Amino acid sequence: MATVPVLSVNNLEVVYDDVVLVLRGLSLDVPDGSIVALLGANGAGKTTLLRAVTGLLVAHRGKITKGTVTVGGDDLTGADPADVVRRGVAQVMEGRRIFAEMSVEDNLRAGGHSRKRAEYREDVTRVYDLFPLLAQRRRGTAGYLSGGEQQMLAIGRALMARPKLLLLDEPSLGLAPRLVEQVRDIVVQINGQGTSVLLVEQNAVMALSIASYGYVLEVGKVVRDGPAAELLDDEDIREFYLGSTPDSGRRSFAEVKSYRRKKRWSA
Repeated sequence: MATVPVLSVNNLEVVYDDVVLVLRGLSLDVPDGSIVALLGANGAGKTTLLRAVTGLLVAHRGKITKGTVTVGGDDLTGADPADVVRRGVAQVMEGRRIFAEMSVEDNLRAGGHSRKRAEYREDVTRVYDLFPLLAQRRRGTAGYLSGGEQQMLAIGRALMARPKLLLLDEPSLGLAPRLVEQVRDIVVQINGQGTSVLLVEQNAVMALSIASYGYVLEVGKVVRDGPAAELLDDEDIREFYLGSTPDSGRRSFAEVKSYRRKKRWSA
């Protein structure tokens, strides 16, 4: 008997302002216990997909016009954001979106507001074990944390809800290489504790190095998917995301044969 994916998106279409079609029949699965990478340039529709999953489209004047979103086999298409969280889905948005004027601990408390007191103590202990720097600065103002520390706080706040599925939107954005490595290792550790992860990234090397499967998104459609190791070795992926191929060295964007690449991916 096949295992039900923790997240299944089927033939999803999303429109903004009843005019702009952003997602065009997108489908993907996140198997239970896995890390799945979603790659794509700015404007490809990655964040729109996360909004569709978490019920936040309405706040951005968007709506699902076709397709379904299921979590653990339950249809959550167009569900209220609070209901999505109760079903075990938490999101770390691009740009961190912490409560800058509140303390570190109050940010975590906000993430665990629905937890019972005993559960809250367990959850905050887990977060501090993952992020010892946050424990040291628990009473400090969140807005004074460094960019990397704010990212850790945003992830920790999401974990306070004990999600089955964690949606990470560009967690490495704006971070120094050393901090990107820390974020990568933390994602692996969180996954090892039983949380499935949908990792939305432009940093293809980081994402595919820890994912089991990956999807490539262009103009609202999945144009390529497969095991992460295969995508990391794919010449077209390397050419587009890394600007190089194994036999030709670095290339400029102008030298990328976009038409031929898209033709091959769409075949």
